[in-house]
Amino acid sequence: MAEVIAHSRFTEFDINLFKAGKHYRLYEKFGSHITTVDGVEGVYFAVWAPSAKHVSVIGDFNFWVEGEHQLNVRWDSSGIWEGFIPGAGKGSTYKYKIQSNNNDIKTEKADPYARRAEHNPKTASIVWDDDYKWKDKSWMKKRKKHNALDAPYSVYEVHLGSWKKKVEEGRFMSYVEMADELVAYVKDMNFTHVELMPVMEFPYDPSWGYQVTGYFAPTSRFGYPEEFKLLVDKLHQNDIGIILDWVPSHFPEDAHGLGFFDGSALYEHPDPRKGYHNDWKSLIFNYGRNEVKSFLISNAIFWLDQYHADGLRVDAVASMLFLDYSREEGEWEPNMFGGRENLEAMSFLREMNEAVYSSFPDVQTIAEESTAFPMVSKPTYMGGLGFGMKWMMGWMHDTLQYFAKEPIYRKHHQNDLTFSMTYAFTENFMLPLSHDEVVYGKRSILGRMPGDEWQRFANLRLLYSYMFTHPGTNLLFQGAEFGQSSEWNFEASLDWYLLQYDPHKGVQALIKDLNTLYKKEPALHLKQFSAEGFEWIDYNDSENSVFTYIRKGNNEKDDLIIACNMTPVPKENYKLGMPRKGKLKEVFNSDLEQYFGSGQYKNSIKTTKADPWHFRDQSIEINIPPLGMVAFKYEHKLGTKSKKVAKSVSKTKTTSKSKSTKKVKPKSKSK
Repeated sequence: MAEVIAHSRFTEFDINLFKAGKHYRLYEKFGSHITTVDGVEGVYFAVWAPSAKHVSVIGDFNFWVEGEHQLNVRWDSSGIWEGFIPGAGKGSTYKYKIQSNNNDIKTEKADPYARRAEHNPKTASIVWDDDYKWKDKSWMKKRKKHNALDAPYSVYEVHLGSWKKKVEEGRFMSYVEMADELVAYVKDMNFTHVELMPVMEFPYDPSWGYQVTGYFAPTSRFGYPEEFKLLVDKLHQNDIGIILDWVPSHFPEDAHGLGFFDGSALYEHPDPRKGYHNDWKSLIFNYGRNEVKSFLISNAIFWLDQYHADGLRVDAVASMLFLDYSREEGEWEPNMFGGRENLEAMSFLREMNEAVYSSFPDVQTIAEESTAFPMVSKPTYMGGLGFGMKWMMGWMHDTLQYFAKEPIYRKHHQNDLTFSMTYAFTENFMLPLSHDEVVYGKRSILGRMPGDEWQRFANLRLLYSYMFTHPGTNLLFQGAEFGQSSEWNFEASLDWYLLQYDPHKGVQALIKDLNTLYKKEPALHLKQFSAEGFEWIDYNDSENSVFTYIRKGNNEKDDLIIACNMTPVPKENYKLGMPRKGKLKEVFNSDLEQYFGSGQYKNSIKTTKADPWHFRDQSIEINIPPLGMVAFKYEHKLGTKSKKVAKSVSKTKTTSKSKSTKKVKPKSKSK
C-alpha cells in the first residue's frame, strides 16, 4: 500500500458547521486540492462517506488499483475520509473506491466536489486548479444596479450545445469561441442578461444538462474551467449579466454519480416516496439532512463566488415543494400537519436564499415554479421563500393559448390575456418563453401563430411587443428572437440561415428595438413589479379585440400609452381616453417596414381633446395596425419637451395612407 499522509483542511468549527447544515463554503474543504505537505507536493483528498468501511483513491497515479491509497476516517463521527497523496497533481484523473459497511457493497464514484470532469462518456474526476485573472472589476462594482428589481432585465436563454455549432467540423463551439461570437451577438441584440441551461457536468446529452453528476465542474464538452470563466468575464466586460440554471431538485442514478454513494442513501431521501422521481427516473435530495443542505448551499455559493455568476435560476421548484408532485394517491405521505407541502424543502430553499443574498446582495435567484404556491419571491422574514423573481408560468400558458387562436375567435377569449393582471403583482414575475415551450411537439413560437405568412409574423411581433410592455421582466429562448420555424433540436445548430429572409430579419430587428425601448423607457422597468406601474385604459373592447393600457414610471412624463390590436383588421381613428391633456408621439410601432410590417399605419403627433372617453376627460384618436402594437409617449409637459426616445422610434409625421383591410403582400418567402 502506498503512503497516504495524514492531513486535514477541516477545523473543529468546520465540522460543527457541516453537521449543523450551516457550512456554505464546503468546496474549500472537500474534493481534491493541490498542496504541499512538509515540502512534498501532492493532492489532499476529502470525501463524505459515513457508511464506508474503507475508502481508496484510485487514479492514473496508482494505475487504478484499489487499496493503494486508502484514506483515513476522521475520529469525530463526521463521516469524512481524508488524506494527502504525494505525487498526484494537476490533471490527475481519479475516483473514490468505497467499500460499505452495508454487506461490503462496493461503489466507484466520481468526486462530488471535483472542479473538472472527464469528457463524456468517460466519468472520472480530474484534479484541477487555475489562476484565472478576472478583468470584470468594473462590472462587479456596479452590477447591483444592473441586477436591481427596478432595472431592465431582458434575458436570452441559451443552450450552449445547440446555439451555434461548427457544422463543418462536426463539433460544439468552445467556451472561448462563444466568448467572441455569443457575447457579440447578445450585445448587438441589446439583451441585458444571458441565462445558460445547466453547465454543470452531466453524462447524458438528451437531458440538456438537467441530470447533473458534477455539481462543481463546468462541463468539459466546451473546454476547461478557466475558459468558462473567460466567457463569463467577456459577458461582464460588455455589461451583460449571466444567470446559471441550477438543479437542486433531483440527480441521476448513474453509477458514478451521487446515488447510493457509500452503499447507502446518502444524498437522496431513503424513502422512495420522497426520494425518487417517477417522471424523470431520478433521485431527490434529502433536504432534511444537514450535510446535504450544506452541500447544496455550498454549490449555489460556489458558482456565485468562483465564477462570478449574477444569478441562479432554480429548476423545478414545484417538484420540491409538494410531496404529491406527479404522484397518485397512496404514493406519497403527508407532512406532520397532514398537508402536501414538503416542509424540509421549503426550509432548505429559505436557507439557500438567505445564504445567497447574505453573501451576494447584488445577484438574483429566480424560481421556476409552476403552481400558485404563495410568496415565492417574498422575503423570508415575511414568511416567503426568499427568491428574487418567479417565472410567470400562468401568463405564458394563457398567452400562447390565446395567440394560437384564429383572430376571429379572439373576441370570445379576451379574459385569457386580461386575467394575468389579477395576480401580476403578487410576485416579482419574469415572463418566460423558454426552451420548454418549443419541444416535444409543441412547435416553435412562430409555428403556433395562425394565418398566412404575413399574419403569422405579424402575430409573432405582436406577441413580443405585448410581452415587453406587460409588467415584469422578460426571457426569450434562443432562436425565438428571429422566428425559428422548427422546434428546438438540442443536437443541431439554430437555423441561422433564416436570417437571409426578410420576415425573420424583421422579427430580429423588432426584438433588438424592443430591448432598446425596455431599457430606455423608465415606465417599462422602474415599477415592473408594482401595481403603481400599470393602469388599464380599456380591457373590455372584446368586439374589436383591442387592449389598451398605461405603463408608468416615477413621473408623469414617463408614461407610455400602449394599444394592441389582436385582429388583422386595422383600427383607424380608434378613440382612446387619456390621463391628461398634452401632445403624444408614437415611440414604437410593430408594423414598421423594417420589421416586415406594412408600414401603412403610422401615427403623427397627437394632441388630446377635451372629449371625455374611457372615464377620462381627455382623448385622442389613433391608428392601430393590423395584428400590431403601438406605443405613445407625451411629448410636452408644461411646455417642456420630453427626452428623445430610442433610435428605434418612428420619426414619421405622415398619417395613414390606406383604409383598406386588404392583406399586405409579403416581400419574400420564409423557409
